Amino acid sequence: MKRMLSVLLIAMAPVITIHQAIAQQNSLEDREPEAATGVSLKQAVTTNEFMVSAANPYASWAGKNVLEKGGSAIDAAVAVQAMLTLVEPQSSGIGGGAFILYWDNKRKRLSTYDGREVAGAAVTPDLFVIDGKPMSWRDAVVGGKSVGVPGVLRALEMAHKAHGNLNWDALFDDAIKQSNDGFKVSPRLERLLSLDYHPGLNTFSKSKAYFKPQGQALTAGTIKKNPELAASLIKIASEGADYFYEGKLAKQIVETVNGAQINPGLLSTSDLSGYKALKRSPICGRYNSYTVCGMAPPSSGGVSVLQILKGLEKHNIKKYGPQSAEFIHLFTQSSALAFADREEYIADLDFVGMSAVPLVNPRYLSERASQVKLSNDWRKASAGKPYPTLAFAKDDAYELNSTSHISIVDKEGNAVSMTTSIEFMFGSGLMVGGFLLNNQMTDFSISPTRDGKQVLNAVAANKRPRSAMSPTIVLDKDRNLHLVVGSPGGSRIINYVAQTIVNVLDFGMDVQSAISAPRISNRNVYTALEKGTPLAEQKASLEALGHTVKVVDLNSGIHAIHVKDNKLMGGADPRREGVAIGQ
Repeated sequence: MKRMLSVLLIAMAPVITIHQAIAQQNSLEDREPEAATGVSLKQAVTTNEFMVSAANPYASWAGKNVLEKGGSAIDAAVAVQAMLTLVEPQSSGIGGGAFILYWDNKRKRLSTYDGREVAGAAVTPDLFVIDGKPMSWRDAVVGGKSVGVPGVLRALEMAHKAHGNLNWDALFDDAIKQSNDGFKVSPRLERLLSLDYHPGLNTFSKSKAYFKPQGQALTAGTIKKNPELAASLIKIASEGADYFYEGKLAKQIVETVNGAQINPGLLSTSDLSGYKALKRSPICGRYNSYTVCGMAPPSSGGVSVLQILKGLEKHNIKKYGPQSAEFIHLFTQSSALAFADREEYIADLDFVGMSAVPLVNPRYLSERASQVKLSNDWRKASAGKPYPTLAFAKDDAYELNSTSHISIVDKEGNAVSMTTSIEFMFGSGLMVGGFLLNNQMTDFSISPTRDGKQVLNAVAANKRPRSAMSPTIVLDKDRNLHLVVGSPGGSRIINYVAQTIVNVLDFGMDVQSAISAPRISNRNVYTALEKGTPLAEQKASLEALGHTVKVVDLNSGIHAIHVKDNKLMGGADPRREGVAIGQ
């Protein structure tokens, strides 16, 4: 608490609302973090031994190859992340961060690893303030200021040391070979480049040369090589993550960030060398006969997903259809309550000397759940009082996580649920060593204080920004592995994951149907129904119940594995290009 008090005494920087900062951004509230690029029909995959579901076929096959050699789920996750750095650069990579859940099937034990980015030691609360005025969000996201110390490699290394079967240097072979030989550019990558939304890809020389050779964006089907990434991965494979954090590559990262021609940053080599992944206690709670587990803050997943589910528990939602007005009404009320708490209380709580336990206290969850009703007076939710003697301001961060999720179950029944991100589509736009650097600093609140109160998620040196990433593992009543799930999708990740869990556990859908089902979202602003689906027909019914409703693209990217009847059933989101494969 002593540290928290010191944070509260930070000199007040100008009060900035993110809504002012991005008012000119064509209603970014309605914009998805990665544009929709079409829907492709997918079927559930059933296997007996192991399964990988990831966001790109190259990545899923890299994980499969490792599992075939006797690798563990975490071994496969390293291989998948290395490949995603190459083939899905807009979403994740070794220049970003991740949260990892690892289920040890023999010991029936869940471990979680925090590889979230960290603000550099020179960062101050007015990072995105110039001459007393806020930078626009679109300006803040580009260049060096927005780059946090990447954490994914340290987290993977920590988890691998605890749970790996194969040697670290054997896990990068596929990604190195594919980087040298070239991969086929996907229609999705072409589409995202053609939108020309990230100004950094037109400005920074390395990014421009890679993604827009001869001034033309990469097109689908093009064979694209990345020898610079191959060289980086070769050194990371042979020297470990130290090469990234303490070697030549660390110096290149610092030089790239601080020498950026737009928004030069504030990183130092000591920021990288001092980075530590953290092993945290998971957040777990009962939902009917199941145990649902996720990450502790600064991830929102463990708290917010559980809060949504507990808000539904007493309503026996099985009696309603998954696309019924009744279910949508209940789900969105519970979600609004969870997001109200999230805006105020989810942050790097360790940094301010607080615990997340009051947010998932059974008595508190029951009190919040009592506000979820079938009455026709939907209204915006207010935050609860889990910390009755403290008062904080609501956050105004604007999260556009370009993100990826990986679900893996190995031959021994061990599992990984890992969500990994560089934040905005193509991150900061800065490229070094063949990969893009994140812009996770814009996941902090732009306003360090509001109405004279401290914002818990305010920018501060050596602090981790809040995240919506929600990797989740569900156990059955006998504490056996039941569901491995997660998604990209900005702050809507929380809704996507909670809805998929409900689809499987309550509505009895097979995992692919649960993933493919029309999406619902409410972040305590309005109720969003997925465009082009039967849900749109519920707009008038929900408006009669008091909702403000918008029919929009909801571009989830769920990857999940359901363990049932001693078989593995995997699914991948039809809204993206991922696949589930196994043996």
